[in-house]
Amino acid sequence: MMKSLFLSFLLGSNLFVNNFSEVQGRKWKGEGTTPNLESITIGRCYDYIRVVNPAVGEKNCSELWEAFRNAFINKDPCNILPQHFELFFKLSLHAIPTDKSLFWENNQLLVNSFSSRARRYMALGDTLFGFFGDFLNWCGQENSTGLDYESCPTAAECENNAVDAFWRMASMTYAQHSSGVIHVLLNGSAEGGAYPVKGFFADYEIPHLQRDKISQIDIWVVDDIEGPNIDSCGHNTVQILEDRLKTLGYSVTCTDNYKPVMFLLCLDNPDHSKCTLSSF
Repeated sequence: MMKSLFLSFLLGSNLFVNNFSEVQGRKWKGEGTTPNLESITIGRCYDYIRVVNPAVGEKNCSELWEAFRNAFINKDPCNILPQHFELFFKLSLHAIPTDKSLFWENNQLLVNSFSSRARRYMALGDTLFGFFGDFLNWCGQENSTGLDYESCPTAAECENNAVDAFWRMASMTYAQHSSGVIHVLLNGSAEGGAYPVKGFFADYEIPHLQRDKISQIDIWVVDDIEGPNIDSCGHNTVQILEDRLKTLGYSVTCTDNYKPVMFLLCLDNPDHSKCTLSSF
């Protein structure tokens, strides 16, 4: 009996210690650095310059990784600024074809499908620098050259975290090098409206568009196939966006449920009432 009680006590103590250690190891609420981050990013770099878009020419993928990593390691993970990534963006920069830029909010997977890895359009995720970091997570630790695989700060915990700093710089760089006809794909079913008045497009991309390089901005507002229809051209947040762009001096058009995008949605939902021939 005493032996059984002693074993139960030891088991309970070990569970407590393990759980306590796990909590102690997780300093932040967000997911930790993506495992094998170095291998993934270097591999993506080679995939991009050899397969996805060889037209960008030669890039030193190991050098890109070092510039990326040095932007946030050995620093306070809550004090990473966009300019810390300047070298990485300088090394990874390449031309964005005229008339091919595709901005978006609240519909990343749809944009990825529609752009088709830069075959139709070149969204941010279709550039080398966007492709490099898409869907990955990373952060470092102060006074350490290692990555934190246990946890990383969320935007709610600190605004100046490494991931958001990277994407702010990516958004600014992408906007600065976009030209010709600019396309913006918005989700008309997004809760709170298709155009977030505080977001990457509003805060980091629109302010860095080069007015003299842009001939027109085409806005496409597309609802989810199941709806609801919350926002549309000339209404709610889309009207706010149209007014802002026109005030800045841009020529703006707006189309609801842009047919080429609707065709793409209907590939996955062929029997939906919105996908009948009469609907088009």
